[in-house]
Amino acid sequence: MKDYVQLGSLQVAPELYEFINDEAIPESGITSEDFWTGLEAIVLNLAPENKQLLKKREDIQSQIDSWHKENKSFNAENYQSFLKELNYLEEEAEDFEINTENVDEEISLQAGPQLVVPVNNARYAINAANARWGSLYDALYGTDAISEEDGAEVKGAYNPVRGDKVINYSKQFLDETVPLKEGSHKDVEAYKVKNGRLSVQLEGGHVTGLKEDSKFAGYNGNEEEPQAILLKNNGIYLEIQIDREDAIGRTDKAGAKDILVESALTTIMDFEDSVTAVDAEDKVLVYRNYLGLIKGDLSVTFKKGDGEVTRELNADRTYSRPDGGELTLPGRSLMFARNVGHLMTNNAVLDKNGDEVPEGILDTVITGLIAKHDVLQNGRYRNSREGSVYIVKPKMHGSEEVAFAEDLFKRTEDLLGYKRNTLKIGVMDEERRTTLNLKACISKVKDRVAFINTGFLDRTGDEIHTSMEAGPMIRKGEMKNSTWLNAYEKSNVTTGLKSGFRRKAQIGKGMWAMPDMMVAMLEQKDGQLKAGANTAWVPSPTAATLHALHYHKIDVADVQSEWTTSDDNYREEILQIPVAENPNWSQEEIQEELDNNAQGILGYVVRWVEHGVGCSKVPDINNINLMEDRATLRISSQHIANWLHHGICTEDQVTETLERMAKVVDEQNADDPEYRSMAADYDSSIAFQAARELIFKGVEQPSGYTEPILHRRRLEMKAKEYAKG
Repeated sequence: MKDYVQLGSLQVAPELYEFINDEAIPESGITSEDFWTGLEAIVLNLAPENKQLLKKREDIQSQIDSWHKENKSFNAENYQSFLKELNYLEEEAEDFEINTENVDEEISLQAGPQLVVPVNNARYAINAANARWGSLYDALYGTDAISEEDGAEVKGAYNPVRGDKVINYSKQFLDETVPLKEGSHKDVEAYKVKNGRLSVQLEGGHVTGLKEDSKFAGYNGNEEEPQAILLKNNGIYLEIQIDREDAIGRTDKAGAKDILVESALTTIMDFEDSVTAVDAEDKVLVYRNYLGLIKGDLSVTFKKGDGEVTRELNADRTYSRPDGGELTLPGRSLMFARNVGHLMTNNAVLDKNGDEVPEGILDTVITGLIAKHDVLQNGRYRNSREGSVYIVKPKMHGSEEVAFAEDLFKRTEDLLGYKRNTLKIGVMDEERRTTLNLKACISKVKDRVAFINTGFLDRTGDEIHTSMEAGPMIRKGEMKNSTWLNAYEKSNVTTGLKSGFRRKAQIGKGMWAMPDMMVAMLEQKDGQLKAGANTAWVPSPTAATLHALHYHKIDVADVQSEWTTSDDNYREEILQIPVAENPNWSQEEIQEELDNNAQGILGYVVRWVEHGVGCSKVPDINNINLMEDRATLRISSQHIANWLHHGICTEDQVTETLERMAKVVDEQNADDPEYRSMAADYDSSIAFQAARELIFKGVEQPSGYTEPILHRRRLEMKAKEYAKG
């Protein structure tokens, strides 16, 4: 890194200084001098408070550890009394309803899938933004959602047997969600528009229409031979595409070549868990890609087959309304930006003492600056048609930390010339102190909150770390059926709805982590809608299209109206620590748990540390691909650390397991020419040593987070590569 630029008491990395001045500030309505002076004031005021909040986390954890050591015979009533004295359990907030205004319909009124994507990968980010609309035929044909039995294998350029299965499945879906008054969509010979209604001609010439005419939303082409029929169900859209000259359309009675489904209504452009941004160079890439997304000019060109492909953001979609006029629908997902939490710092900016500035402060201020271009409509497209900026804040502990974020957002709005509460916040409910005090947390941001969610993996990592001294935890696979987890999921929805989220904000659920297992997702993921969530995370655009089918079959607004009558309080159940009461696992069971965890840790860490990949589709020990990010790493490393701490396994056993699993991971990556073997030299493998450190120093890591070790090891790797030239 070149010499820092001195700006008042701040030292700014030259690449960040140049990006802000030359790319982000022009046309933003703020001068360079005002921006840097304002950032300096925010850092001077808030960085010390940020530091104090982190110290409070450590103090609380230390006292909880001591309590468990002194109270080996656990008493739930005494435990709750202790947590109240500690103010870990806060006073229940008075009843209230959120007042958030100017929230886009994708968040407030529509229910649908949500993608999370590393914003530093331009190709992935563009694909995610463009996943607002997806081909149902492609999503079914290319996944296990359609069985390969009876000659329906995925083979060659196109298998007509499989194609027929796809079309039958899709027409059945139409019959279930946008049914005809008579007959089936399978029997349609022609779709036409007459007198503002959809006219449907069946085999034999009989003419019918939709069972509910109001579900006809628009069309393209002429009324007699439309090229597209737009339908609306449960607040979201789908489009029957018609082309009798198309290879698929020629085989269909109605000439339908595909069904386009409104899929990822929203996408979280991630600066955090799925990103490897450890220094100024990395942060500038994150910010530059986000600016390109906001302005609409981000594009990427890559090789595909024998040629090159250029990806850029999709334009909006325009239709003729049934009653005349024009209807325009967004062509892209509504974008959130997930900033980093309060813990980490970055060398992109140093304070008056030469210390790294809290990264969460930088993210909020720079996210706000970049998004100003959307609010001012400087870009090719609009992100928020309501003029709002959506920022998700992860890993906050309790209402004090949420109040700190509120202060940061206010100061950022004042610096950038925003109206109050233009910056909307998403509060991630993934730490136990937030879960237990969620109502109080929401109350601190009740005028700007637009999103809450649950995250099983990070939340479990915190559950293990917080109660590290309570005893050995149950096996990781048993966590999903534990009392605390089920209560946590219910409490999140209940608290959100009682706080007025219905038709105002999103309540989200966690990731489907098996991107190649779509039939299982179709069978299971509707449970999140039935639990009251109006969005849930999916691992790919294809998964978004398939998960969207659930939102057509289940009206989440109706589900939420039933949940608002719940008066349940889940605190006692949430505080049921998942300790194994009488652990009597066999050595085979213990080794199986260690193998699974160690293999997942190594498979992810080697990509993170040595390749700079923050979110990976990593094969597990059974070669099933799983989506891995820092949240999955946190739970796996904390689980082994807990068992090691309580003597369920030994240090030698864990070391042997790691070395053996490193060979497995090496073999799984044997076809990657850029991969470096860990087993070739365990001592010199930075990735292998990082994995060891995550486990053997897991007990002492702040809240069990993996970032401090990963960032230090990644910087070590980058320095090593730089030295080689």
